[in-house]
Amino acid sequence: MPATLSYEVSGPQSADTPVVVLLGSLGSDRSMWDAQVRDLSRDHDVVAVDHRGHGGSEVVAGPCTVADLAGDVLALLDALGVDRFHVVGLSLGGAVAQWLAVHESSRVRSVALLCTAAKFGEPSGWTERAAAVRSGGTAAVADAVVARWLTPARAGSDPALVSRLRDMVLATSAEGYAAACDALSGWDGRPDLGRISCPTLVVAGDEDPSTPPEVLREIADGVPGAEFVILSPAAHVPTVELPARVSEVLRAHLTSAAAADPA
Repeated sequence: MPATLSYEVSGPQSADTPVVVLLGSLGSDRSMWDAQVRDLSRDHDVVAVDHRGHGGSEVVAGPCTVADLAGDVLALLDALGVDRFHVVGLSLGGAVAQWLAVHESSRVRSVALLCTAAKFGEPSGWTERAAAVRSGGTAAVADAVVARWLTPARAGSDPALVSRLRDMVLATSAEGYAAACDALSGWDGRPDLGRISCPTLVVAGDEDPSTPPEVLREIADGVPGAEFVILSPAAHVPTVELPARVSEVLRAHLTSAAAADPA
């Protein structure tokens, strides 16, 4: 049964406006996309989504899979009457975006994969993190998570941003966070990369300790015709660290994809 997701739609919302779906990272809410929403919604209908157990979305107890998270998104889009769409995913959202591009290829017009992976390390790391959060709440991981989201230089110069991002993690349901860890523990999209046939953008942060550039390069090498971009200086969440640059590369990607598929 799909979870009820919290979301916001921005843009002209006319019949012929292209739709862009934004899917965020583990422990985030959709405010991580605020800068991109402002830019892209000038000429796209932007659907910014909170994963289950994140932000304002429904908390569903127990483990889930990346396929479950994708099913939540599809149910939302069906309810909104959206057939075809571009999808942009960061980290956890990038895994969901990969799944959608493989399994819903007739609906996905293009995919942008930011600071994500076709496989996020070994499952034991995620099961251990899920157990820690179920025991101690997201406070058990908040500082370590935010330390990976920003480069040390940006974190040192912008304590207000660090505090805002930490509050975002702390506001995430412990069960929602842990369930998403369970999903990542079972995620391995490597065998399916070659099945992604839509225009694909792959974006890495040059100082990302969670998904360094070589991890993103594996995706770019596996997806036929994928474009690969490295942002600098950027860690795991460049949407807040280099917002204008992220918007720029996304807009170029969406413009190119629309030219290839004007429907």
